[in-house]
Amino acid sequence: MGLQIAALIYCLLVAALFLGLWLYYDRRDHARFEGERRRTTFRCMRCNHLYVVRGEVQEGNCPRCGQENSRLKF
Repeated sequence: MGLQIAALIYCLLVAALFLGLWLYYDRRDHARFEGERRRTTFRCMRCNHLYVVRGEVQEGNCPRCGQENSRLKF
């Protein structure tokens, strides 16, 4: 095996390693922060308070009065 072929194989292995690490950390961070990024908006029917709950939920309790409300649909 020549020096050029060995250098080419080495460069390809290093590039594959960096690509694999990049994909792993990108997917991990995306999954970790997806829940924090998604929020659902509610309006309390009792006290007319607007509030936000993390995640995609259909019903949430008002932080002021405790009334359970359904999510706002835009």
